[in-house]
Amino acid sequence: MQLYKDQTLRVHNSLTGKKEIFQPINEGHIGMYVCGPTVYSNVHLGNCRTFMSFDMIFRYFKHLGFKVRYVRNITDAGHLENDADDGEDKIAKKAKLEQIEPMEVVQRYTVDFHNTLQQFNLLPPSIEPTATGHIIEQIEIIKEILEKGYAYEANGSVYFDVIKFNKDHEYGKLSGRKLEDMIANTRDLTAQDEKRNPQDFALWKKAEPQHIMRWPSPWGDGFPGWHLECTAMSTKYLGETFDIHGGGMDLKFPHHECEIAQAEASTGHSPVKYWLHANMLTLNGKKMSKSTGNNIYPYEIISGDNNILSKAYSPAVVRFFMMQAHYTSILDLSDDALQASEKGYNRLMEAMGSLDALKTGSTSEFDVAVWKQKCYDAMNDDFNTPILIAHLFDAVKHINLIKEGKESITETDKTELENTIKAFVYDVLGIENQSLVKDDSNALNGVMELLIQLRNEARANKDFATSDKIRDELTALGIQLKDGKDGTTFSLN
Repeated sequence: MQLYKDQTLRVHNSLTGKKEIFQPINEGHIGMYVCGPTVYSNVHLGNCRTFMSFDMIFRYFKHLGFKVRYVRNITDAGHLENDADDGEDKIAKKAKLEQIEPMEVVQRYTVDFHNTLQQFNLLPPSIEPTATGHIIEQIEIIKEILEKGYAYEANGSVYFDVIKFNKDHEYGKLSGRKLEDMIANTRDLTAQDEKRNPQDFALWKKAEPQHIMRWPSPWGDGFPGWHLECTAMSTKYLGETFDIHGGGMDLKFPHHECEIAQAEASTGHSPVKYWLHANMLTLNGKKMSKSTGNNIYPYEIISGDNNILSKAYSPAVVRFFMMQAHYTSILDLSDDALQASEKGYNRLMEAMGSLDALKTGSTSEFDVAVWKQKCYDAMNDDFNTPILIAHLFDAVKHINLIKEGKESITETDKTELENTIKAFVYDVLGIENQSLVKDDSNALNGVMELLIQLRNEARANKDFATSDKIRDELTALGIQLKDGKDGTTFSLN
C-alpha cells in the first residue's frame, strides 16, 4: 500500500534549520545514508540510540509504502584517534595493543555491533559497505578533486584546500560556522605541518613505515581520510544527489561538513537534500565517558552486570525508553527512567494482549479513525515518537475501559484498532513483546493465580482483613488487582 500518498511528512532539515515537507527526488523511492560505527571497540549506548532512531525512520518510510535503499557503512580504516589528521588509526592502535591483525579487530567488533543491534530489533540496512572495500572509489574521487583544483599533494599526502573551496562555495553551512571565525580561532601552522591552512583536511594520508593499514595510490602507499569514505560509498550506491543523510549530532562538524565539501568539489552540486541528526544520550544527567566511569554498555544493561542500575532491563524496554524522546532531543538514561519505561511497556503489552478477547457491541465510544490519524500526524511531524506513544496510551485507556465493560466498540473498529496499534508498536517503533517482566512470566502467573484464589476464598468466608491484606500488599509491590464480572485479573503498574 502506498500510504505516503495520503500523508504529508515534514522533516527537520539540519542544512536549513527548518521543518520541510518531505518530497523524495524520485517519487515512491528513498535513498538514505547513515554513518555507521568505527569498529575498534564494543558499540556504546549512544551509538545504539542513533542507529535505533534511524531504524525507526527507515521503518516508518517502509510502513508508508516507500521503496527504501538504506545504506549504513562500516568504518574499518582511516579513522584517526582525534577525529582529525593526527595520531594513529583507531583500529591499528587496538590491533597493536592486542597483538592481532587489524582485520581481527574489525571482525570482532563488527560481530558485536550486529549482535547488539539485533537484540534491540533493528532491521539490517539494504547495503552495509566498508571503507576498505572502497579504496579504489576513494582514490578516484581524490583525483577528481585534485583535477578541479580543490586539493593539493604534500609529501605523499593529499589535503583538501578549504580556503580555495570557500571562495566559490560555502564551507560551514551545515554546522553554521563561518570560515573566518574558524581561522581566527586556530593555531598557526608549524614548520612541520604539511597543510597550507589549519582548516584543510586529509583526503589521503601517507603511511609511515610503522603504519599497519596501507594501500598503494598515485601518491604512494597510504590510507584514505575518514571523511572521504562516506562520500565514496553514499554516492556509489545512492547517486550524486540523494534524499537523506543521517548520523549523530557530533558528526555535523567536521565529518558531515567535509562530506559536503568533497562532494561539491568533485561533482559541482550538493550531495544531499535532507540532513537529519540524532541527539546524544546522557547518563544520570552527565555526559557518558569511559574515563570518568559514567558509562554503560548495552550488554551491561541487558545482563544487569553493572554498578549503575538496580536491575537488568530487557532490550524491548530499553528500546521503548529510547522511543519516548524525540530523536533530536537529548535523552538522559537513569534507573528511575528505565523503571518508569518498564511499567509503561508492561501496560502497553498487557493492553495489546487483551485485544483479541475484547467483546464487541453495536456502537463505538472510541473514535478509532480520528485516533488513527492522530498517530500518523505525530509521525508525520518529524517522526515525533513521544507524541505517538501518548496516543498509543490513549488507546490503552480505552482498551481497558472496554475490557471492564465501561465502554463499547464495534467489531469493525476493534479490528482497525488492533491492526493500527500493532503496526505502530511492532512495525514502526520496532518494539517487541518480550513478556511483561524479566522474570519467568509463567511462574509469576502461577503465583498470582494462587493469591487470587486465596483472596477469593477469604472474601467468600467474609474474612475481609485477609482479603484486603493480599490486595494491599500486592499494590505495594506494584501489582494491581482488578475485579470484574469475569473474575479477577492483575496488572503490573
